[in-house]
Amino acid sequence: MNYSAIQKTLIQLIVLIFICASFPAQALFVSPPKDPIPLIQATFPELTQLSEKKGEPLLWTVYKNSEILGYAFETNDIAKIPAYSGEPVNMLVVIDPAGKYLSASVLEHHEPIILAGIPEQKLWRFIGQYTGLSVADRIKVGGKINQGYVPIDGLSGATVTVMVMNSAITKAAHQAALSLGIIKEQSGIIQPLSTIKKDLFEKKTWAELTGDGSIRKLYLTNQAVQNAFVGTEAEDVDNVPAAENEQMFAEIYYANADIPTIGKNLFGEPDYHWLTADLQEGEHLIAVFGNGYSFKGSGYVRGGIFDRIQIHQNSNEITFRDLEHNRISDLYTAGTPKFKEMSVFKVAAHHEFDPGADWQLELLVRRQTGPVDSLFNSFKGTYQVLEKYVDTPAPIYPEPELTLTEQVWLEHQVKVIVLITLIVVLLLILFFQDILVRHPTFMHNLRHVFLGVTVIFIGWSWGGQLSVVNVFTFLQAFMSDFSWDLFLLDPIIFILWCAAAATILLWGRAVYCGWLCPFGALQELLNTFARYIKIPQIELPWAVHERLWAIKYLILLVLFGISLESLALAEQFAEVEPFKTTFLLKFDREWPFIAWALLLLTLNLFNRKTFCRYLCPLGAALSVSNSARIFDWLKRRPECGSPCKICATECEIQAIAPDGVINMRECHYCLDCQITYYNEDKCPPLKKLAYKRGKNSAAEIAIKEV
Repeated sequence: MNYSAIQKTLIQLIVLIFICASFPAQALFVSPPKDPIPLIQATFPELTQLSEKKGEPLLWTVYKNSEILGYAFETNDIAKIPAYSGEPVNMLVVIDPAGKYLSASVLEHHEPIILAGIPEQKLWRFIGQYTGLSVADRIKVGGKINQGYVPIDGLSGATVTVMVMNSAITKAAHQAALSLGIIKEQSGIIQPLSTIKKDLFEKKTWAELTGDGSIRKLYLTNQAVQNAFVGTEAEDVDNVPAAENEQMFAEIYYANADIPTIGKNLFGEPDYHWLTADLQEGEHLIAVFGNGYSFKGSGYVRGGIFDRIQIHQNSNEITFRDLEHNRISDLYTAGTPKFKEMSVFKVAAHHEFDPGADWQLELLVRRQTGPVDSLFNSFKGTYQVLEKYVDTPAPIYPEPELTLTEQVWLEHQVKVIVLITLIVVLLLILFFQDILVRHPTFMHNLRHVFLGVTVIFIGWSWGGQLSVVNVFTFLQAFMSDFSWDLFLLDPIIFILWCAAAATILLWGRAVYCGWLCPFGALQELLNTFARYIKIPQIELPWAVHERLWAIKYLILLVLFGISLESLALAEQFAEVEPFKTTFLLKFDREWPFIAWALLLLTLNLFNRKTFCRYLCPLGAALSVSNSARIFDWLKRRPECGSPCKICATECEIQAIAPDGVINMRECHYCLDCQITYYNEDKCPPLKKLAYKRGKNSAAEIAIKEV
């Protein structure tokens, strides 16, 4: 067999397919910045005016004549969150005045997995899921409807990217909606509504009710009202003589009238029952008595609204209509003064009025400045209900909302547990390797089962295939504003990198490449099957094989240089790795990528782990620090290499030099050499030793017989 011709052909095939794989990668959609204006116009074909981007946060306002159709904003202007590439994904989000998402579009991104691998239409399909949802919704990628979350489908192969996109969209939309008043900031504490103690009643006089705060008073002098209008057009309207400045302008008493101790004392028991008989759950009564300035005004006559008083509680503004009003003719409390106006107003249930919380009575004072024009000033009095009148449940302190990282890890907890268990099993195999290798059949079966789990679960099910691009991403993050958050967003990849780092420090890169790399495991299983069905194997001469190692290091250097300029471009050229095609996209992509992956797997049928040996830039990167490993547990004998060459001949990836030295930069820790090392029927030094022992035993037996 002409091995020089084989070497030449192999190199030509590698270079040709690498070039073919790189160009289609660049032909995939690249994300130049898009102009947001045409996208806004496409969302609102009827718009007549688009404002400048302004305000805090920066927003476009979309008009049809004077009517506001909606708002648009870029996520980078409000919530700039780095994605997998270390750069944020800038998106245009459009909402209507009610806070409903109308559209969302990607304007610019530098995500490697999307630039080279995931079709553009899948990205549009993902981001189109926001249409019809509300800014008030708690949206998360994946999962089920629970705890108030609205789940949307993720994007296979770009989990980290779409989670960051979701976080940027929802955070930016929340801040925009807050600034526009579409939603209100919620406090973290939930206070359930109080209930009035209907069975509690104490006989009290007017003085006692006003003295303990059951009834409160708002008292205004002429001077206080005049001061409120100083500096306005109404400053000189309805003024009183200086001598009357300290006289009463208005005297208003107010209270929660459906509290039995207050209502029954004021109105008498029959009228109290008449007033409260029709109250539905959540409805309450407010009693107001006044002298001086009328709190009723005249608006309720014209339009049925009392335009001079309002009730305020937290963010609620409660205005009363004539249908919610009852005029009171008599009060029965001992010592009650005379009032010009006495009324009871019903607070409707939809206001969610809390009888146990503080509220304010607001009196609006109007001064006429012209035939039509007038000015208002408001005066407020606070009401604090006595604790003994109500049952107030303890406040609810909801658990703080999980961070994006916490949500991801919680959602993947089963995978995390299984993967950690698998890594622990691997560590046990390594720690007890000297025992296990003495049982070759069991050891081979154990390894094949482990590799099958690596391929099926870590690779195809979980997408846990490390890539040289991960190395570049880490280095770029380390050299800039490093944050663990970016890497923690993908638990499987993070755990695998931790495992790879730990095993590299202890045993070198061999453990990851030989046990935890899905593509390496797939190649080994396929080649094992090929050998089982007697497919002939091609092994290159040691001199050729050793020189071909250099290719993967050259590829690594080229990719590293490109990554310093553009990580996205490096990702395109990193398609020399067939990992994304095989495991992340499961061969669902353009034909050149599929052809490249299938070619490597086909070569592997004749030459075990061809890609790992000669082309893998990830393996090259992991082997850089190989000399720093702590342990060297692969045992050798003085006879290894000279005269014995069994291990070197049998090593299926040719990691053992002819002189018997194991090259740990190329070893995949399959432990086959250790099985031979302990096999007395195979290892020549052991066979020789066994022969001597047998000969000595025979001599001893002969002596005893004599």
